[in-house]
Amino acid sequence: MPNDKLFQRAAEIGIEDYQTEANPVFFWDLAGEQGHPLRTTVSEMGPTLLGRILELNDTPSGILDIVFQLADDQGLLLLDLDDLRAMLNLVADERKEISAKYGLISAQSLAAIQRAVLGLERDGGKDFFGEPALQLEDLMRTNLQGRGIINLLAANKLILTPRLYSSFLLWLLSELFENLPEVGDLDKPKLIFFIDEAHLLFEGYPPSLLKRVEQIMRLIRSKGVGVYFCSQFPDDVPNEILGQLGNRIQHALRAYTPRDQKAVNTAAETFVPNPKLVVTDVISQLAVGEALVSMLADKGVPSMVERALIAPPRCRMGPALIDELQQVRAQGPIGGKYDHLINRESAYELLHNRRSNSEPEPSTSSENAAQAGPKTEEQGWFSELIFGNKRRQGLAETLSKQAARTVGNQLGKQILRGLLGGILGKSTRR
Repeated sequence: MPNDKLFQRAAEIGIEDYQTEANPVFFWDLAGEQGHPLRTTVSEMGPTLLGRILELNDTPSGILDIVFQLADDQGLLLLDLDDLRAMLNLVADERKEISAKYGLISAQSLAAIQRAVLGLERDGGKDFFGEPALQLEDLMRTNLQGRGIINLLAANKLILTPRLYSSFLLWLLSELFENLPEVGDLDKPKLIFFIDEAHLLFEGYPPSLLKRVEQIMRLIRSKGVGVYFCSQFPDDVPNEILGQLGNRIQHALRAYTPRDQKAVNTAAETFVPNPKLVVTDVISQLAVGEALVSMLADKGVPSMVERALIAPPRCRMGPALIDELQQVRAQGPIGGKYDHLINRESAYELLHNRRSNSEPEPSTSSENAAQAGPKTEEQGWFSELIFGNKRRQGLAETLSKQAARTVGNQLGKQILRGLLGGILGKSTRR
């Protein structure tokens, strides 16, 4: 039902053609319950962001780097958590041999990673990692009338696991950055990205990664992507990131506590002063639908802050009903592409088959066992995996998809694996 207050606001602002209308929309959900499943692969997420999701310290994070490097060297696809767990089991079983080749691996740190993976699976990570993985062009679709389709991510459950939520958003930002071409200063961006509860992105972030995120924010606009951070307090977003943001919209803040007063002062300092406004006073006086606004001028210089009324939305305000979600999902053109999980041959299957094929036939007597003798390194299945020259089926496809992650130094590899890959070079996607 149309709301009379919305029409009143539209008339007050001077919008003559205001009328309510629906927008084309895709609904997404990492769990696949309230929208199309949204997935990526373990390999694309990479060890840096995955280590952050798992809340690993430096030592287990280094071991996770070894696991990814081992998978790279042997052309083993890391698609889902089963693949990651299979690689961890391989490292646990052959820890001494792998340590000699890649660096010391402690059993305690390896066990910490395995426990963290178990916790991630319990928190919904099993639904997130797998195939078919998200293709960025599906976020920039238009309908038959040429209108851009809005993509909404259901985050009511995802927000309960803030590490997974924030790492997913940063992964998506980095994917946009490294895969979209340079387009310069467009009149209209290809994609606008709104991040709610933005403070979750920066909690517990080491300075080195924060610097890289700052670099992405400075350069991603040249890819035709706009990013808006939404948070209750302006000091939730680091100053390094705030410095890269051109447009600012600040709603009312109430200064009831010392923290609130600090937030008011911080918000006031981010605006270009207007001699007609005392920003620290006006922020606390803003009514519903009012905001302090500063936009970039023609030459990219922020304009003076102005007190403004926000235009009313043309779509319905409020949550969508379950029946509506299901109807939109059923009618969408991408359901056949993402709604069904694909489990193709990857590290888990290859390692399982290799282990099964290498197991000796059961011996019928101790004499036969004595004649067989100890298993030599050349006969061991792990040695064949690590040191052998035999190429397994599908290796060419695997290497083509992971070739970008086998170049450069270790930092370059971490960046290429889905956090900041575009800074040092392009990575080949699916």
